[in-house]
Amino acid sequence: MAMIASPSVHRRAPVALGVCLLSFAAFWAAQRAAHVSMIDLMVYRAEGATVRAGGDLYELHATAARLPTTYPPFAALLFTPLPLLDTALLRELATTGNLALLVVFVRLSLRLVGHARVETAWWVAASAVWCEPVWTTVRYGQINLLLAVLVLWDLTRRPAGGSDRWSGVGLGLAAAVKLTPALFPVFLLATGVVARLRGGQGEPWLRHARGAAAAFTGATLLAAAVLPYDSWRFWTEALFRASRVGRAEDTANQALRGALARLLHTPEPGVLWTACAAVVAVLGLAVAVRAELLGQRAWAVCVCAVTALLISPVSWTHHWVWCVPLALLLWTHGQRAAALGTVLVFCSYVPWWVPHGAGRPELHQSAAELALSAAYACAGAVFLALARTSLPKAGPGGVRVKP
Repeated sequence: MAMIASPSVHRRAPVALGVCLLSFAAFWAAQRAAHVSMIDLMVYRAEGATVRAGGDLYELHATAARLPTTYPPFAALLFTPLPLLDTALLRELATTGNLALLVVFVRLSLRLVGHARVETAWWVAASAVWCEPVWTTVRYGQINLLLAVLVLWDLTRRPAGGSDRWSGVGLGLAAAVKLTPALFPVFLLATGVVARLRGGQGEPWLRHARGAAAAFTGATLLAAAVLPYDSWRFWTEALFRASRVGRAEDTANQALRGALARLLHTPEPGVLWTACAAVVAVLGLAVAVRAELLGQRAWAVCVCAVTALLISPVSWTHHWVWCVPLALLLWTHGQRAAALGTVLVFCSYVPWWVPHGAGRPELHQSAAELALSAAYACAGAVFLALARTSLPKAGPGGVRVKP
């Protein structure tokens, strides 16, 4: 017999929704008071206009800051409707869309960690909107929440090890727009291979990885057909010029490369970063694969996300919207101190406490400033260590999941 929800449950949801809407309204007012520029949204708009005009996408320098195009050509195709909208209207729509995406992202994050209460999503979204990565995502008009939603939608639709004909579509499209999510299909591929080597059934993960590869390839070939010259420029040249994205030592760069650049007081950490990134990639993927094979998909997904952020040449502070499922995962697994610490780090805006901006002061930081300017990267490293020690012991053969 179906259970009937108690009156208190019916009361809690509207209250939570009301608090969330009030928080969003205050957030919107605060963003307006701060006169946010939504500079990245203006770059997206310029990219769309360049495609429509048949211009050279990777020679574009948009806005007064002269920001270049850094995403794959498929992203520019998606931006082509943006020039049709008035700038003021576009900003309003982007803010509304990002707030809606935040609610969806929180809901998917709760599903990932096994929490089903609808009202909890409203409570979490009401507070998560104020954390620095989300604030900055909306401030710049960024697409981080959209990409994170695509990834989590794909990875929470079915249990670990399950797949269907739509499996991988979200991952492939996210990677076609921005390359960082491409680590998720690699993780699925590695899981399937390891499962087979241990005598298990790895086909569901391999099929999921193939679906992601097919979606990525289809989107990329579509862009190549429409924008052949720009596609050639990106995949043979622009992709390998990390300096196009921004200065490595910028305090906003919370990737491993940024932390090393500031630590070594150099604009390019070079081979040392390459070696460290390779080690972190291998160790992070190993933990993610182990978690997935033990049936701990939430740990696997969050570990993979953090690993991708750490090894990327540039991970701006707004890329770390993944702090939301990280904190929820730690809290729901009883690691309350770690969860609160994660919330504190990402809600304190700590990377901006240090000197930054003109004159490149990040290359001359003190020890205390170095620690503050690497807060997100350090939090990510601590999370990876916690994940490794928090996983349950493997059963016989090391594989617990049975697709």
